[in-house]
Amino acid sequence: MTLQGKSVAVLIAPRGTEEPEFSKPKQAIEEAGGKVTVVSFETGVARTVNSDLDEGGSYTIDKTFAEVKADDFDGLVVPGGTVGADKLRGSGEAIGFIRAFFDQKKPVAAICHAPWTLIEADVLKGRSLTSYPTLKVDIENAGGTWVNDEVVVDNGLVTSRDPNDLPAFCAKLIEEVAAGVSAGLAAGK
Repeated sequence: MTLQGKSVAVLIAPRGTEEPEFSKPKQAIEEAGGKVTVVSFETGVARTVNSDLDEGGSYTIDKTFAEVKADDFDGLVVPGGTVGADKLRGSGEAIGFIRAFFDQKKPVAAICHAPWTLIEADVLKGRSLTSYPTLKVDIENAGGTWVNDEVVVDNGLVTSRDPNDLPAFCAKLIEEVAAGVSAGLAAGK
């Protein structure tokens, strides 16, 4: 499956985003021929983390939230990491950017603690998804249905539980971005 001509935003929160949940989807998109734009709060270089505590890699931030809009992209990836997801959900700019993908019915992929941002964006009512298990009650309180599967796809929304699920997560992410706007999303579900 190819993403030739497709552009995907991948979010990063400096010293908070989980390394494999950022790097593996980014790599999968690029290997499928897609263009990745790394988006964060400010330009420069951001470090990821491993297991929330250990330093990960360093990545160049391509654009800030102020410089981008959902119109510019065919899909969005929100990596996890407890601290990273918390930083993102605390930013009005980040939440507005995420919500715009849902408003435009574009594919969104969120893994591990990243569904916290979807809760904050108020986009989970009536949706089925998965996450790191400790988010189950948060998701249910936000109107979503939590499912304990390695990957869940609900009308363009791709979710997984943790780094162990990355192969399935990346495969479904590529499928959804390649397919484009979901018929289910377009119908207004």
